[in-house]
Amino acid sequence: MPSPHDPRQNHLLAALPVDEYAHLLPHLELVPMPLGTLLYESGAKVRHVYFPTTAIVSLLYVMENGSSAEIAVVGYDGIAGISLFMGGESTPNIAVVQSAGHGYRLKAGVLLAEFTKGLDLQHLLLRYTQALITQMAQTAVCNRHHAVEQQLCRWLLLSLDRLPTSELTMTQDLIANMLGVRREGVTEAAGHLQAAGLIHYSRGKITVLDRPKLEARVCECYAVVKRESDRLLSDRISH
Repeated sequence: MPSPHDPRQNHLLAALPVDEYAHLLPHLELVPMPLGTLLYESGAKVRHVYFPTTAIVSLLYVMENGSSAEIAVVGYDGIAGISLFMGGESTPNIAVVQSAGHGYRLKAGVLLAEFTKGLDLQHLLLRYTQALITQMAQTAVCNRHHAVEQQLCRWLLLSLDRLPTSELTMTQDLIANMLGVRREGVTEAAGHLQAAGLIHYSRGKITVLDRPKLEARVCECYAVVKRESDRLLSDRISH
């Protein structure tokens, strides 16, 4: 029987040439990522990076009054902890597991040693970072200009693109936290989508029933992010 966990379930690790992947493999540690786990605190030094496989990590900014808003999501498409190899060592945002699952943890020193070689891993991580910056910028625009229902559609689709299933484990309170809106707004928007047969929401689980109709309702922000991510990451690095 094949192992249910494999580092190459993460698309960045899967895109690495065999020799570079072999260097990382002994250092990759499978870790459970329960819902709500805090991976990075604001201002804390990054000691590990995370390659999610079946979990989704939310990058959030938290205000002084405790309110928060999501700036990006990271799933099996990427890596959490980009500040490490971008030279910052720490970041002002926090990283929280928004959908429970697993991932692989790698010590900061190991990643940096491979990154500084300037081989395929470096190019791949920089391209991923560009895609992540696009997602952050588009999220800011979306939160400013689009209705809560459109924001929820964008959030659901971005999350689905980063998960191996069509089901999310997520409460409405957490979604409101991610979007930076009132819970009542999320309840109303989710109710509209459920009444239209697009999603089913029950006891903290959201199942997408009709993805094409969800894509028809979403604002242009989703397509901008997906197009850029596909452009940068869909083709594996030529070996």
